[in-house]
Amino acid sequence: MKKLFLTMAVALTSLACGAQATKVLTAEKSNEYGLVYSLPITALEIEVTASHQVAKKGPFYLYAKKYIGTDKAIAEDSEKWQITEVKVRPYGVSDSETQYLMQLRPGALTSITVDSDGMLLAINKEVNAPSKPESKSKKPAENVVWPTGNEYLDYVDEDFVASKSSAKQAQLLAESLMEVRDSKLSLTRGTADAMPADGKQMELMLASLGQQEAALTAAFTGSVTTEYVTRTFTYVPDGEGENVLFRLSSFAGFVDADDLSGDPVYLKVEAVNQATLPLDAKGEQKKMPKNAVIYNIPGSAQVSISTLGKKLYDKEVQMAQFGMEFGLDPLLFTDKKEPSFAVFDPVTGALVEVGSVK
Repeated sequence: MKKLFLTMAVALTSLACGAQATKVLTAEKSNEYGLVYSLPITALEIEVTASHQVAKKGPFYLYAKKYIGTDKAIAEDSEKWQITEVKVRPYGVSDSETQYLMQLRPGALTSITVDSDGMLLAINKEVNAPSKPESKSKKPAENVVWPTGNEYLDYVDEDFVASKSSAKQAQLLAESLMEVRDSKLSLTRGTADAMPADGKQMELMLASLGQQEAALTAAFTGSVTTEYVTRTFTYVPDGEGENVLFRLSSFAGFVDADDLSGDPVYLKVEAVNQATLPLDAKGEQKKMPKNAVIYNIPGSAQVSISTLGKKLYDKEVQMAQFGMEFGLDPLLFTDKKEPSFAVFDPVTGALVEVGSVK
């Protein structure tokens, strides 16, 4: 499977898709009464979301048990990337290397609807083209405030600054933390010496105290900050096999498939059901009609995505590549008294519906 394309735009939201234009083609002298179309190849849009977690130890983590009452303080800085979600969406791309001709006679009222790339969508009926992945700029990532570990310094007094002993500094920080907590409790109980004038002021005061409490607590316990990053990959299978889709580095996150600094994330495609010819009322295989209007009978493949022995995605997907061609009698669509219409699946090229135009 060599047709591998990556769209490495960063996004904290899902990939936007845009509507595609359609064209209605009719048999005219200019095209020698021949309507040319292509069929789809099934592609995969793969959206992978990973969490980026940064843990930072507090400068006074050795005193956390004594002053905060916990032995779960972070004792070492660390950084971790982990895949949290994988979404796969099949969609069709026109097989521009193979084209088909629907030859008509002068005066025929038959029309076909194709997308902007000439892929067949319908005969004698107008339909909308499906959305496809768009390669366009994304919204800038939301700003994540990464702690430095020194936020507590905004809330220390002169005694702390003058002290040269880390044990004494830890004691002073703990006393300041207790004062902040007492102030929060007094506000919520309505016993503070200076109560806020209204609810808005109360909200601001509690938010400020909460910020101070978090900074002072983090000086002992440390802090953990997490952001979520999404990458979108487009993959066009051309057969069975397994490829490295990308790699995930413990410090750099998403990296290219050939960047050995990361652990490989594999995409595997295995044929499950090969297409077979349709059967007639007697249970016998139908024969291809003369001058048939070609469409796909899709097969299916098991698509799995895994890393480090763990499966992140595993699902059976219908694909044109594992199918076969068959055709419809063109007389269905050229009958002047009772013409028919047909609608085709834009992902696999399968016949979805046939009916009378009237």
